[in-house]
Amino acid sequence: MKKSHIILLVLLALCIGVFASKLGNVSSYSSYKEAKEKEGKSVQLVGNLNKEKPVNFDPVKDPNSFSFTLIDKNGDNVEVVCYDDMPTDFEKSEDIVLTGAMKGEVFYANEMLVKCPSKYQDNEITKQ
Repeated sequence: MKKSHIILLVLLALCIGVFASKLGNVSSYSSYKEAKEKEGKSVQLVGNLNKEKPVNFDPVKDPNSFSFTLIDKNGDNVEVVCYDDMPTDFEKSEDIVLTGAMKGEVFYANEMLVKCPSKYQDNEITKQ
């Protein structure tokens, strides 16, 4: 074999290894019960903000975290502590996707993705 073929095979194996490692990080959304069963392991939790419970944010005490109650897709209430910036208009959010881990009865999130209502929803055009 030529040196160029060996180098090409090594690069191909490296690419496959990187792809396989990224594929291992792909996960589906978990419910509160599934996250509880996987306590301490990183999961993605999806749900809505419970607007009947307060959002606790004290920038003087700790500007890098806040807490709130999430209602998961099964209707279970989950106490969440998020170590991320609180998004603008967080209280108006539709869906929240959190990445983190359960510790006891609390979900500690280190990443958050918020789907907010579109400012164009009232002006939707329907085709006939």
